[in-house]
Amino acid sequence: MSATLIRGLGLFVPILAVAVAVVVASGSAARPPGSVDRSAFRNRADTGGPVGRADHGARAPEGGSRIDGRRIGAAVLATAWNLLALVPVNLAGWWTFDVQGAAIAGLPVDLMLGWALLWGALPALAAPLAPIPLTAAALAWLDLAVMPLAHPVVRLGEDWLLGETVAVAVALVPGLLLTRWTVASTRLPLRALFQIVLAAGYGLAAPVAWTGLWERPAWALALIAQLLAVPSALGLAAVREFAARGGGTPFPYDPPRRLVTGGPYAYVRNPMQVAMTACYLVMAVLDVRLLAAAAVAVAYGAGLAAWHEGEQLSRAHGRSWHRYRSRVRAWLPRLRPETPHATVYVDLSCGMCTEVGSWIGAKRPVALTVADAADLPEMPRRLTYEREDGARAAGVAALAHVLTHIHLGWALLGWLLLVPGVTGFAQLCTDAFSPTRAPARRPRRSRRGT
Repeated sequence: MSATLIRGLGLFVPILAVAVAVVVASGSAARPPGSVDRSAFRNRADTGGPVGRADHGARAPEGGSRIDGRRIGAAVLATAWNLLALVPVNLAGWWTFDVQGAAIAGLPVDLMLGWALLWGALPALAAPLAPIPLTAAALAWLDLAVMPLAHPVVRLGEDWLLGETVAVAVALVPGLLLTRWTVASTRLPLRALFQIVLAAGYGLAAPVAWTGLWERPAWALALIAQLLAVPSALGLAAVREFAARGGGTPFPYDPPRRLVTGGPYAYVRNPMQVAMTACYLVMAVLDVRLLAAAAVAVAYGAGLAAWHEGEQLSRAHGRSWHRYRSRVRAWLPRLRPETPHATVYVDLSCGMCTEVGSWIGAKRPVALTVADAADLPEMPRRLTYEREDGARAAGVAALAHVLTHIHLGWALLGWLLLVPGVTGFAQLCTDAFSPTRAPARRPRRSRRGT
């Protein structure tokens, strides 16, 4: 076959298969005229705004049908994951491409997109809950059959079967797992983790590769990496708040079920957009072209995101949303938080702990009560933090949450402490140098912050 025909089939056959899957899925999802589809529409402010699920649902058109929104979301996420994971696999040298035009870094855009649709969107739309080993085996077998037929566009190396195995392991199977978890609404922490990797890959790694930032001097890259830690901590804390308090993720088809107003959202309504824009501005020091990426992020957040806020969240949360929106700005963070009330329990019989409690009170935290640990049913051995929206933490994590009640500067330190791995290391160091005795009971007393 000619190279043109191979590339055409490589793109349009997967597109046709996905189109057929959409038609079949739409037919199976048909509802009686005028019925309510509560799963097709989810509401969100933006990729970083406080979100909740609409309680009113969305009414289907007369005589119409609609694919479940979670299945659409799974198709998008799985396709994005496969496209991102397949790029390094195809650059590893197990096979090469002999293409002219429509290629990036030697990879044909059409074939890469077709491959991602075949492994991502197709199983998500056709059979999202099918047994993963069966689906993976079928798609891997199809790939093994097609790859040799793609010559001369695809030139296979001696170890191409190893490369195929790696592709199945890092792209196909994770994509199928993400599809299942998204459709079934399970494994929330892992769903959030996948989305963090996707955001980092497309939002940060791709621009770095495109602009060639990695070729800059090592000292400059080290400095930029340290500066990126601050906005990255903000973004990670926002995703964590979505998952832990809202019960969802930043993705529009998989959003939180409750209005999220704590953590970073106590300072700014769109912390993820602010974090991504700040990352682009930091990297623009090394390449001014990234200012365009920052402008796009701002335009998206201020345009489409603002529309979502006004139209969707207002209906979903009414007064709660309007009250929050009137007190917290979309892009310019507050100096002091507008946060749900919380209580931090301190062992006032311990000298060191009492000093910590006094230090917290002296900082005049917002919406935070410092109370004796004796007030708890079970006496804790660590600092314990409880917030009225359900947030609970102990030890270093509790202190990190306390810092978010003081002001933005301390909050940034708190979010850095909450980064996975940092919390555990800091707790390990704290435990190593702290007394281990169990605290004694004391009469109950408390001190309130402002």
